[in-house]
Amino acid sequence: MENMNELYSDIILEHNQCQENKHPLDGANLSEHGHNPSCGDDITLQADIQDGVIKDAAYTGHGCAISQASADIMIDLIKGKTVEEALRLVNLFLEMIKREVTDDDKLEELEDAIALKNISNMPARVKCAVLAWHTLKDALEREEK
Repeated sequence: MENMNELYSDIILEHNQCQENKHPLDGANLSEHGHNPSCGDDITLQADIQDGVIKDAAYTGHGCAISQASADIMIDLIKGKTVEEALRLVNLFLEMIKREVTDDDKLEELEDAIALKNISNMPARVKCAVLAWHTLKDALEREEK
């Protein structure tokens, strides 16, 4: 199990350092601000949604490694997906964090986001991990109305 934890830590560090998705998004038609007052994480998610498909997405802001890595992982996951599919993946991620879904086969489609699975063991970090996902969910649900 220790090796898996190390692997997950490496994935989180890698995504925290990755700047590919961290920039203002030109042409974004969706923008949502998310803030976690308990530790100061602050992000703005932007997406370019065309015909119900997330063509591109990016984020700006600052926060701890977990919140930044989680935002980066999420953006990698949702690019190219329909709004409906992205929402389904967001809900699956949140269910994983709440331990409502624990079957790795079901979680496989979360790709690198599965690295955040064990965050549920650290209640103080859960808000960091879910910030981007809740922010996206709020924005997409509003978009669908």
